[in-house]
Amino acid sequence: MVKVTYIDTKGVERTVDAEPGVSVMQAGLDNNIPQIESDCGGVCACAACHVYVEPQWLDRLTPMNKTENGLLGLLDVRKPNSRFSCQLKLTEALDGLTVHTLDPVAE
Repeated sequence: MVKVTYIDTKGVERTVDAEPGVSVMQAGLDNNIPQIESDCGGVCACAACHVYVEPQWLDRLTPMNKTENGLLGLLDVRKPNSRFSCQLKLTEALDGLTVHTLDPVAE
């Protein structure tokens, strides 16, 4: 199992265990994590699963593809550590990953 910690916009931390191979988005949905949504079903088409990844984890993530980069480029709230959680597949190397969720209504 891989531990993932989600920190919401109020600072509340929730840590879950997830199977390697699932996305950070799916792990969040499976565990009823607030502020994780999936309007497109996880195909990188809606931006509802936007998260900020703790900077120390960025070099362990798979590189961003052109689709994700382009869609993130449309967001006013994009930061250097922005990613779509549907594109982040969990591996043992990501055990302990921490992401910050966003309020989809405010985005």
